[in-house]
Amino acid sequence: MYKSKIFMALLLAGIISVVACKQNKKEEAASQGETVEVVTKDSIATLINSEAFDTIVNGKKVQLYWIQNKNLKAAFTNYGGRIVGLWVPDKNGKMTDVVVGMNSAKGYMESTEPYFGATIGRVGNRIAKGRFTLNGKQYIIPTNNNGNTLHGGNKGFQDVIWDAEKVNEHTLVLKYHSPDMEEGFPGNLDVTVTYSITNDNAVKMEYSATTDAPTVVNLTNHAFFNLNGEGSGTILGHQVQIYADKFTPVDAGLIPTGELKPVAGTPFNFTDPHTIGERIETDNEQLKNGMGYDHNYVLTGAKEDSMNHVATIVGDKSGIEMDVVSQEPGVQFYSGNFMQSKNTFKSGAKDDFRTAFALETQHFPDAPNQPDFPSITLNPGEEYHTVSVYKFSVKK
Repeated sequence: MYKSKIFMALLLAGIISVVACKQNKKEEAASQGETVEVVTKDSIATLINSEAFDTIVNGKKVQLYWIQNKNLKAAFTNYGGRIVGLWVPDKNGKMTDVVVGMNSAKGYMESTEPYFGATIGRVGNRIAKGRFTLNGKQYIIPTNNNGNTLHGGNKGFQDVIWDAEKVNEHTLVLKYHSPDMEEGFPGNLDVTVTYSITNDNAVKMEYSATTDAPTVVNLTNHAFFNLNGEGSGTILGHQVQIYADKFTPVDAGLIPTGELKPVAGTPFNFTDPHTIGERIETDNEQLKNGMGYDHNYVLTGAKEDSMNHVATIVGDKSGIEMDVVSQEPGVQFYSGNFMQSKNTFKSGAKDDFRTAFALETQHFPDAPNQPDFPSITLNPGEEYHTVSVYKFSVKK
């Protein structure tokens, strides 16, 4: 009996030692971004391995990069300047991945949705009929969306390999040289995008660009969010408040008519909080055109941290609150209407209909063809510079 007790004690000690050893190895590997399990405050099954992003595309090296603070952790790849995943604590302290994405570079390259998490340019959103006039000269650019140009053309910034430098644990700097007439846009454009995680639990996105000839620029990020977590179902229960009293109506091709229409009395009124699903099936021409919400909102200019207060969104299951501020005059609110269950996310879930939303801070769509919209022209000697911030907290 005594020997049996000794044997059981030794066996238990061995098990504890093995478990502790495995945990220490996981934590060490996670700090290098090389494992499928990342340890922050809690253990996070990320289903991301850096080797799945370690490849060569068009002669340039693609990699996975991690930035973090004590509460947030984000994964990026320089393929398309993409945010791959973002882990934030929910109301119970559980680390939750609130940005949907793929688990490999190949997954992004083969995706039927080209914009998951991507840095968008040269010109975010749509340009009517793939043409615009600048200083009396007409430019024709590739059309890739119902006879219009969307997000920079056939090969926008989501398909290029950015030069990346992780300058510290919190900051990733991406650079790209867009040559003159790339996708039909004039001027050699040098772009720098700095993604950082701040001490107040925010993801800061800072964009800058210079050109050697007059051109047009409208940069943004196309993160697809689900504040209940990737793979948690639809986003229709999310509560949304958008600080805008007007929006830009669109035609059937989603090109703005040029009107700035008041949101009052329409399903587009989010000046007070409403869930995404509350009015999305309303019999409304604009909702039919977008198959839901896919519209630019004209921000009121209400300030938060000296920038335009864009929106506040709360996940109904997680309690995660995302507060967005920006120097941009508008934001495209997209309710995942074209998600078609054709792609598999890193969690193993499909990109089902309306299981993620986007809030793309921006100048207005089709700005080069709309003289009453804020201009997106950039001239030599000028610097394009804009900042947007997505801050996370918990609403219990």
